[in-house]
Amino acid sequence: MSLLLAPWTRLSLLVVLLVAAGVCVLLFEPQRLLSEGWPPGLPVGTAVLLFAAAYGVCAAAFVPRPLLNLAAGAVFGTQFGLVAAVGGTVLGAGIAFGLGRIMGQEALRPYLRGRWLEAADGQLSRHGFRSMLAVRLFPGVPFVVANYCAAVSRCGWIPFLLATALGVVPNTTAYVIAGASASSPGSPAFLVSFAFIVVSVVAAGAVAWRKRHRLAPPRSRDSAYELTPQHPPVVSGTSHGL
Repeated sequence: MSLLLAPWTRLSLLVVLLVAAGVCVLLFEPQRLLSEGWPPGLPVGTAVLLFAAAYGVCAAAFVPRPLLNLAAGAVFGTQFGLVAAVGGTVLGAGIAFGLGRIMGQEALRPYLRGRWLEAADGQLSRHGFRSMLAVRLFPGVPFVVANYCAAVSRCGWIPFLLATALGVVPNTTAYVIAGASASSPGSPAFLVSFAFIVVSVVAAGAVAWRKRHRLAPPRSRDSAYELTPQHPPVVSGTSHGL
């Protein structure tokens, strides 16, 4: 029993589970099932809940969220599609966060070395809500990667889920509107949503490039002194007594 509860055993099981999920996504393409529609007699509320549940499982299994958001808009339209997409996003984030926290945190935390990892861990641990909100608002960090990085840190459940629910709304809305208006690509709704997606990606890249130095911890004066090459004193051959 102690072997099964060991941190590295749980981490190995998590890796096997994630690899199996990725293989299933490649083989069965579950995202296609989400866009095939629902039986006509199924109530809208029930269909939205089922879609959100399927969305969450697929998002935790490495299915790209943009495809799922487009499918939500194509199936339910803008309003119900946005509810299904945001609900599924929070569910998928919660699944990944829980798996990483239970099965991987104890094994990986001792190996958080290097200034980038330590700085990211410090940001998520001290400012969980603010850091996760920034990650969700500015696309660039993959959804699953952000979930597991937060799980390894000391970020709390409530800040993580709340920041996810709020931060994904703008970008998810753009994709849902694009999916709902995909049949008329020349419509203003589709063009505005597509333009928003492009601008948000470019802005995220620009912000990440300009603010990249903030992740690096400040270098102490002692370390800077140690890195400065020290030269031996120059001994002059001139006698000062003459």
